[in-house]
Amino acid sequence: MQFAVRTLAPDMSIANLVVDALDAQDARRQVEARGLFVSAVEPARGARLASSRGARLSLVLFSQELLALLNAGLGIVESLEALLEKESAAPTRAVLERLLGGLREGKRFSAVLAAQPTLFPPLYIGIVRAAEGTSDLPRALTRYIDYQQRIDTVRAKIVSASIYPLILLMVGGGVSGFLIGYVVPKFAEVYQGAGRNLPWMSQLLLDWGQFASGHGTAILIGTVLAIAAIVAGVRHLRRSGDMGRLLRRVPGIGERARVYELSRLYLTLGMLTEGGITIVGAIDTVQQMVSPHLAKNLQAARAAIESGQPMSNAFEANGLTTPISLRMLRVGERTGEMGPMLTQSAAFYDGEIGRWIDRFTRTFEPLLMAAIGLVVGAIVVLLYMPIFDLAGDMS
Repeated sequence: MQFAVRTLAPDMSIANLVVDALDAQDARRQVEARGLFVSAVEPARGARLASSRGARLSLVLFSQELLALLNAGLGIVESLEALLEKESAAPTRAVLERLLGGLREGKRFSAVLAAQPTLFPPLYIGIVRAAEGTSDLPRALTRYIDYQQRIDTVRAKIVSASIYPLILLMVGGGVSGFLIGYVVPKFAEVYQGAGRNLPWMSQLLLDWGQFASGHGTAILIGTVLAIAAIVAGVRHLRRSGDMGRLLRRVPGIGERARVYELSRLYLTLGMLTEGGITIVGAIDTVQQMVSPHLAKNLQAARAAIESGQPMSNAFEANGLTTPISLRMLRVGERTGEMGPMLTQSAAFYDGEIGRWIDRFTRTFEPLLMAAIGLVVGAIVVLLYMPIFDLAGDMS
């Protein structure tokens, strides 16, 4: 957020500065560090806009660049200084300046990250805090980059699988709307002067076309409002966490949605435990990232683990396993390699989800194309059916 700061220099000159800071106290601290006296601090105009721009920091890109500099032999402060020098975007420069300011004050890197919770999630802060205990920050960053790329890969498959059906629906809906709103009324005008009784399905289509032509504006507004309401409802379900619960009730998709949730859960737990965080601490971190239903089951599993039960039994009792993952968890308990086993379970789930998406798209897309073709074809046939009847009578 940006603050307008009124300052007084040692030479008694007065100036007005605009500073990017977390709050007014942080802005005052930054200005006083420059050797200036602060007389007034207030939010600058457009501060909310600047804050939202700063929130667009890409954690993966930031981690990749920081990892490259650390592997080159630079320290954390030198690496951040190098990133600051090459950065031209003001919001990102403000984030880097706050990180450097905290490190120069002697704070730990995880504490500096935690001071900006809107940019750095608890998961990221947790792996950095664990890396500070082992002095192995590059390995932690590598683990996070791999984790995020795997999450993005599965998400990209889901998005790409939904793009083509959406395009088909838009094109099919547009063609059908054009036929109903423009072509059908033109045929209705021709048939009205023919003085013939039309087939009842054709007459129904013509009546609907005339209605759509006469109330086109109202229908268009209603369609836009309905689409906006659907989009708003989906966003609300995603924010409230009810989207997963709704998907779990859909036949055929519910089990896949559960597997997808378990994949993210296992992958995150595996990354945290491999980074040196205990399973109880990892569960505490993950609970803030999963749906309310899964968080409730995780809380019960955490209590069972603290009471002395094996992790596999606790997860099985609370519906957090499948037959395959349960066996892998038990192998991890016997070998002491729970982190790698969690990661391998997530990889197994990811492969299963990817294969199911491929099968679903190969089946659904042809069916959708056939349905759109049937709708458009039915409209055309019903339009020309009276002409076929007339040609039959003439022959």
